[in-house]
Amino acid sequence: MTTHFPIAIIGGGLGGLTAARVLHARGIEAAVFELEASRYARTQGGMLDIHDDTGQRALHAADLWEQFTPLIHRGGEAMRILDHRGTVLRDEADDGQLIRPEVDRGQLRDILLDSLPARTVHWGRKVCAVRTVDGFPGRHEVEFTDGEAITTDLLIGADGAWSMVRPLMSGAHPVYTGISFVEADLFDADERHPAEAAAMGRGMLFAFNGPTGVLGHREIDDTLHVYLGLRVSESWIDTIDFADIAASKTALLARIDGWDDALRGLIAHADTPLTPRRIHALPVGHSWERTPGTTLLGDAAHVMSPFAGEGANLAMYDGAQLALAITENAGSTEEALAAYEADLFPRSADSARESAGSLDLLFCDDSPGPLTSTFEEFDRQSAESAPVTR
Repeated sequence: MTTHFPIAIIGGGLGGLTAARVLHARGIEAAVFELEASRYARTQGGMLDIHDDTGQRALHAADLWEQFTPLIHRGGEAMRILDHRGTVLRDEADDGQLIRPEVDRGQLRDILLDSLPARTVHWGRKVCAVRTVDGFPGRHEVEFTDGEAITTDLLIGADGAWSMVRPLMSGAHPVYTGISFVEADLFDADERHPAEAAAMGRGMLFAFNGPTGVLGHREIDDTLHVYLGLRVSESWIDTIDFADIAASKTALLARIDGWDDALRGLIAHADTPLTPRRIHALPVGHSWERTPGTTLLGDAAHVMSPFAGEGANLAMYDGAQLALAITENAGSTEEALAAYEADLFPRSADSARESAGSLDLLFCDDSPGPLTSTFEEFDRQSAESAPVTR
């Protein structure tokens, strides 16, 4: 026996939860199936900057703006660019305009979860197969590794880069971008790691020496969340034993030999094990033919490198726009999905193109020069367009 759900969302990340919340706020219930065992199964990552034209619009559509604003890390929009010797090339304070306010990803996920009925999210459901149901156009069956299965008339794939739903409509797969990250945290930074805290500043950090970068941000609880970014082969991560903390630190510090001591300290003095991550992306302009009864959102639709800061924002915006299309086309699911995808494809292509361009800008041979030049050009254009006062 299988249970039938009119709308099933595969994936309980920010995009899937936003879709469920916007639907719920308009009187339409959806079921969310998430592979994690519970909302507390793992930490949800670091800070996110929530953009005024995407993520913030999704929060307004979800009627969650008032719950969101207390989460904002005031001052977190600060940004600095350093060279590898620690020379400050640009240092911007948070202007308080909330164009891209920083929030903790886990706290943002919590307000979405708390806004849904307790029965909405089905935890511990890992998908092992998705198939069409013969004789029922647009209906799909989803099978889980625990042996249970469901059917649904609207299957929404919000299940990330390695989506199990995507093959229903697209043969595309994420490919390695040439960049790998190694991620770590330093706790109680001002007290325990003052030199590293000073190098990081109050918000975002970009420090580069050619195609090698130390990036990061300060979190609300005074944690420094750090990424060592490297242009390396896809197999490079496999050459390091990350289970051996001392050996992995030694290997990574060799990649930033000659750098400023405080920047090196962000790796050398990390309080957590070093976590490697290969950065993958779908082709720019990824799309698919209209497939009855199903669609994708977020990374399942358009996973890209993180260098435009759009991943979570687009996932939330996708979820909100899809939910609104469903409510506005209540009599026809296919019309709703067609309208949603007509807007999704060009929007995501623009962001993916920007992300790919930013990757090349950051991890080029003479970085951080092009990055600082880009900001200087922004300054010039802003000065030229500013109103003249007399």
